[in-house]
Amino acid sequence: MKLYFTPRTRATRARWLLEELGVPYELVKVEPSKGDTSTPEYLALNPFGQVPTLVDGDVTLFESSAICMHLADRFPEHHLAPPVGSAERAAYYQWIAVAEDTVEPVVLDFFRHARLPEGQQAEAPLSRQRLNAVLAVVDSRLDGREFLVGAHFTAADVVMASILHLAHTLKLLEGHPRLVDYVTRHTQRPAVRRAVTP
Repeated sequence: MKLYFTPRTRATRARWLLEELGVPYELVKVEPSKGDTSTPEYLALNPFGQVPTLVDGDVTLFESSAICMHLADRFPEHHLAPPVGSAERAAYYQWIAVAEDTVEPVVLDFFRHARLPEGQQAEAPLSRQRLNAVLAVVDSRLDGREFLVGAHFTAADVVMASILHLAHTLKLLEGHPRLVDYVTRHTQRPAVRRAVTP
């Protein structure tokens, strides 16, 4: 397997899952700022010119969540996804979608806002209201739970914890100690440390 990777991007999720699995893979570091993802060769793998991209034999995948779900299914003996057809599997799909489609866009709004020049950073109250509403739902889901789905760590936790980690870095989880605990526990896993190693 070959993972095309740029540090501090969504590609870290895919690398994290590969490290959880402990399977051999080749890491190909690419630098979008130097045009690495705009070459004809790379665009043939990922027509969006983004990272990550995974090449797994005859399968080529882009989008970090798709890669994580594929890898979890590819190695079922590691139990990183609930059984197909189970109620937990349905919830697993749901919470991965929630992480990507509901939580991440709001967090990224704050991330982009934090990068604006000083003086242009007036916070939109609506964004804060939306963030609080979204975090409250995730917080409620984790009431009495260690993991998003079932009794085991899954790829859904990789996706959600990686997004909430960014939120925590931006100090957006204040007032949500349960979410802080969730992020801290999961980002201290040995596989994460290996995944963020240069």
